[in-house]
Amino acid sequence: MKKTLLLLTLICAIVLPLRSSAGEATETKEQRDARMAWWREAKFGMFIHWGVYSVPAGFYHDKPVGGIGEWIMNKGKIPRAEYQDFAKQFNPVKFNADDWVKAASDAGMKYIVITSKHHDGFAMFDTKASPWNIMRASPYGKDPLKDLAAACRKYGIKLGFYYSQAQDWNNGGAGNKWDPKPDVTMDEYIDKIAVPQVKEICSNYGEFPAVLWWDTPQNMNPERAQKLYDAVHALKPNIILNNRLERSFKGDTETPEQHIPAKGYPGRDWESCMTMNKTWGFKKDDNNWKSTELLIRNLCDIASKGGNYLLNVGPTSEGLIPQPSLDRLAEVGRWMKVNGEAIHGSTATAFGGELGEAVKAKDGYGHDTMVSSANDWRCTTKPGKIYLIIFKWPTSQKFELAGLQSKVTQAYLLADRKDLKMDQTDAGVTVSLPAEAPDKIASVVCLEIADSVAKIAKQK
Repeated sequence: MKKTLLLLTLICAIVLPLRSSAGEATETKEQRDARMAWWREAKFGMFIHWGVYSVPAGFYHDKPVGGIGEWIMNKGKIPRAEYQDFAKQFNPVKFNADDWVKAASDAGMKYIVITSKHHDGFAMFDTKASPWNIMRASPYGKDPLKDLAAACRKYGIKLGFYYSQAQDWNNGGAGNKWDPKPDVTMDEYIDKIAVPQVKEICSNYGEFPAVLWWDTPQNMNPERAQKLYDAVHALKPNIILNNRLERSFKGDTETPEQHIPAKGYPGRDWESCMTMNKTWGFKKDDNNWKSTELLIRNLCDIASKGGNYLLNVGPTSEGLIPQPSLDRLAEVGRWMKVNGEAIHGSTATAFGGELGEAVKAKDGYGHDTMVSSANDWRCTTKPGKIYLIIFKWPTSQKFELAGLQSKVTQAYLLADRKDLKMDQTDAGVTVSLPAEAPDKIASVVCLEIADSVAKIAKQK
């Protein structure tokens, strides 16, 4: 019995502090809402996967390696010594932080999350915990995260860091099963590499990071996770953390990857991270670019379900965001300049029927997932406003919105702000539209209503 009580005490000492430290027991709803406010307002962010893997760019000994670009060391079973030589060729002299952040800002993005260390263990910042970093192992010899932090301040963009806390194929963390492992245990790796580096990235960039994005919790347990959590929160108590620190750790945000969940995550903050082509890190032979139409409609779909869209770019080893990515960002930005009001600061649809039925599909890695069936429109809301995002322009020149009980005081297109005729009955409202859609991808009608929160009739 005493042994059982001792075991339960040890389990509670390990598990419960992590959960209570995460705010589930100690943070009030008002405190959480205040901490999450900027992130919920943002809706749209840029993910950046950049590191030494951009040097081989998907090729090893002149042969293509399958899989995503940043996993080339793993997929190609490249020995540590050989892979580390790539750092000698990593000299991103064309990197310009101002250009990157301006491209994000012009696209309507409000935050950036960049890989400070990916699974290959190469630190993209000045670290004293390991010589395997951009300052000491590459000819570049500068800390690009400092330049990004300065540019983000200039443009009013929040900056967050991705950090691979568990997998580290060069410094003794999890994941490297093809190479003789350094004489380092997982706990030693956590204590000597991960915790010190997390302290560095939470100390050296002023108010940033605003977000810390963990990934792949291989070999993590509550005790190891607690050490990392404590290191972060001692320095950045208001930081936002995702749910990938340790498998039982809920964090602040759900992180569906390469897909949009059919109904979102009601009651939870969430963020779909997605690529523009097929890979995260740069691969020179990946030209499978998604259309601007798909990117914009993804953004609208995600916002209509109450989520954020974290859209990835994979810069080259020279420090350039590929031109197809820049072109698409500029095109999304032109749409956002007109229609961003329906995205930034919005909340999920007041209706839900427009999302269609959940259908089985495959995510970006071939895994089964559930997504919305195709439909012609989406909806977002703000206090006193409903935004109808129309993908397929009705040939009838009428948009019928059944179930709206709140009095509509004004209707207009965001494209020109001109009043639209409307007819409202107990069954809903019908809006008269011009013959041509103002935007071939998605046009937005704003309904101003008398109620702060839309009143919707219950569906029978």
